[in-house]
Amino acid sequence: MRVTNQHQGLQLAGLALFAASVALAFSMTSVRPAHASSAEIVPAIGITKSVDGDDKGKVYGSLALRGNLTPFLMAEAQGAYRTESRFDDQLKLRMWPITASLYLKPVDALYIGAGVGWYQISYNYSDAVPSTVAEDHTTQEFGVHVGGGLRVPLAPTAAVDISGRYVMMRDQESHLVPEKFNPDFWTTSVGLAFKF
Repeated sequence: MRVTNQHQGLQLAGLALFAASVALAFSMTSVRPAHASSAEIVPAIGITKSVDGDDKGKVYGSLALRGNLTPFLMAEAQGAYRTESRFDDQLKLRMWPITASLYLKPVDALYIGAGVGWYQISYNYSDAVPSTVAEDHTTQEFGVHVGGGLRVPLAPTAAVDISGRYVMMRDQESHLVPEKFNPDFWTTSVGLAFKF
């Protein structure tokens, strides 16, 4: 019972840190100095690849809200949807990450940084796996990421955004063999950034 309570405590601490990061990102974009550019919305599509999963790479989608805190620092809140298969398609993972990031911008067209995220993960086992062995369920996990990107201006209020990210999470449990797996993954995406 103590292990379960400790795990729940870690999840609550991770969720609190994530909520504080999102609140900081949004509050700081609303009080940005006059010389900082407008906020922007960035819909994107890309490829996601598990570090040691079965998939060769899958398409995923995301939507981000960004704003400059200073001329050299940018905050971002992002929601996304991704899927992956494990154990020869016996397990399908569906993931809805919500993340908050801070990026340094050494030049206006380039950004690099890190952040935290809250990951809702649905485990869907194939019909070949007996329900006595494993049942479908959903969990929430905390993760961290590093990444960066390149922006290519198209117009005063639009740019092409090319980005990449590496996400790190604690090992996840499965009712299949092996019982644990590494959920870390890469993403690369292309999007359009619209200022408003």
